[in-house]
Order: sequence, then C-alpha cells, then structure tokens
Amino acid sequence: MISMTTDQQRKIVSIARSFIGVPYKYGATPEEAPRTFDCSSFTQYCMKQVGINIPRSSILQGADAGGVEIELAQNYSNLEPGDLVFFRGQRGYYHDSLFPGRELTYIGHVGIYAGNGNIVHCHHIHKDSGVHEESIERLSRDPRYCPALVRRF
Repeated sequence: MISMTTDQQRKIVSIARSFIGVPYKYGATPEEAPRTFDCSSFTQYCMKQVGINIPRSSILQGADAGGVEIELAQNYSNLEPGDLVFFRGQRGYYHDSLFPGRELTYIGHVGIYAGNGNIVHCHHIHKDSGVHEESIERLSRDPRYCPALVRRF
C-alpha cells in the first residue's frame, strides 16, 4: 500500500474545498457528480481526482483494504490532510463481517480531513446543508455524528 504524497494530500483538500456549496442529495450517483453529492459520493469523487479509487458507500470505504486504519487520537493530532474520517450514529449501515470483533455500529457518514481539526464533508442535517467545512469537534456535538474510524489511503 502506497500512502498519498504530500502533493496529493494538498490537492485532495483543495479539490474538496472547491465544491463547498454544492448541494446534498441522498443517494447521489457518480453520474450526478459534481452537481450534487451525498457524503460517500463526495469522498469517492474527490479521491478519484487524485488517482485513488474507493468504493461508493461509506461502510465499504471504511472497510476498504486499500487504506490503512489510523488510530483516532482525542485531539486529532495524528490525522493528516486527505484522511477519511468515518462517523457512527443512530443511522447508517453495519456489516459484522467487514469489521470482525469491532463495535462500529451504524457507520453512516464520511468526510475528508482538511487539517486543523476540520473536515470537508457533505450532509443535510443543519443549515450548512451540502458540501462545507467544519470542525470535527462541532460536528460530533450532534449525537448523530460520533467519529469512529479513520482510514488513510
């Protein structure tokens, strides 16, 4: 497995930020990108722009062996730009066989780590619907979004 280069890391964050303001659509297809996204179509599209192919759904992205799981430090100090941050909450999907022996129920959201404790992601929960950047800390105050897993490609 080859990790992203620093250049790819900068590029993916720049690409992700270039879509701020694009609207959210549940189940958005790759054909609808970049006019509309849901969380996992957004991460899939951005990663593809730097030559990294990942699955379409957040649960499959979280389980993708093409990336390495990174321990989630309390202050996010070990994360690097371009890492995918997965959240669990009250909704989402879970497949025991993808995470043997793990309690990762309901992985249903994913975003791109942008640095300084922020992610760029696409969701529809509050006034910032669509693609936007916010702190992981702010997002995780909502019980529907609890950081659970980080994967580096």
